[in-house]
Amino acid sequence: MALSRTRRSGAGGLLTQEPGPARHRVFLAVLPFLLMGVVVVVCLLAGPSEGFIPVLSLGPALASVSRRARQTALVGTLALALGVFLSAYDSMTDSNRALIAYVTILGVTAAGVVASAIRQRQERELAEVRAVAEVAQQVLLRPVPDQTPPLEMAVRYISASAAARIGGDLYEVISTPHRVRFIVGDVQGKGLKAVRPAAVVLGAFREAAFDALDLREIAARIELSLQHQAAEEEFVTVIMGQAVAGESAVEILNCGHPQPLLLRDGAVTPIEDQDPGLVLGLASLAPDLASKRTPLTVPFGPGDQMLFYTDGVSEARDKTGTFYPLSRCSALLAAGETESALARLEGDVTQYVGHALEDDAAMLLIRPVRQDTADGLSPERLVPART
Repeated sequence: MALSRTRRSGAGGLLTQEPGPARHRVFLAVLPFLLMGVVVVVCLLAGPSEGFIPVLSLGPALASVSRRARQTALVGTLALALGVFLSAYDSMTDSNRALIAYVTILGVTAAGVVASAIRQRQERELAEVRAVAEVAQQVLLRPVPDQTPPLEMAVRYISASAAARIGGDLYEVISTPHRVRFIVGDVQGKGLKAVRPAAVVLGAFREAAFDALDLREIAARIELSLQHQAAEEEFVTVIMGQAVAGESAVEILNCGHPQPLLLRDGAVTPIEDQDPGLVLGLASLAPDLASKRTPLTVPFGPGDQMLFYTDGVSEARDKTGTFYPLSRCSALLAAGETESALARLEGDVTQYVGHALEDDAAMLLIRPVRQDTADGLSPERLVPART
């Protein structure tokens, strides 16, 4: 998740603050004093006839943008004191021009104090919303372990709602002693309004993934949860997969989702399914199609990679309206650990678009666990991440 202000790092959604905003805040903090200093110098050089004293009111006006109400009031007091000093220096303390300057400074200061108080309250509310969003993200989109034998994996997520950092795309990985099951999905709509059905899908998958006999049963249980809890005709495209320990294959069940990509020997091949299956949430409209969902088994050996993604990636457009070319994935994902490889892909998509993505986007990259890595793991590392 990807971006010059606040940048998400890794699957766990950790945030690192970049130095740009800090410099910006320092500049805003000193700007009122610099401006008032310039006004004082100009007034001393130009004399009383020019009438620059009211310009001192810009000091508290600018202070209200970055400072608290009390600090804004202090800046306004300083501006008024400077105005009195300049009036006295020019021997115009009792003139109408001086009175107008004082009233202007006091009025702007009062307005700045009120504006600063409102801004502080809104910032506190926004901080609370972001804190709730962070907790919700940790509950809905949990970090994915880098190894869940027999797979290595990494995930990246970008929300179209920058303030919330969560949206309608979803992912999850569930590891049991004998297999690992995963899901990538995209809820109808985007942003915050899509969070609720995403939570329904994730909750049903997390429960079913441990004991369901196969992927078709998981899909049926998610479908049932959506019928009970989601709005009418609210649907979700998902693709589910599972890898069984000791087998060189991945089983995939596609429910109306974009085709995953198989990266093998430097080539990118879409994993085409003759019948990608009905999206989840519409089984009541087409029960016959829902009952015919069929998993697809894909050979998956050493050196192979598989990329699952949502349409926020495949439908990302540049300034000319051209879709992001998924063929570029081969070079970007060719080297390095799964996390660093997927980070390169995320950065390339964002750079291709030229701005923040307008739709939620999720990417899951899987590789077979290298045999030398698996042999070198301590017994603790071989314990599944979630049981």
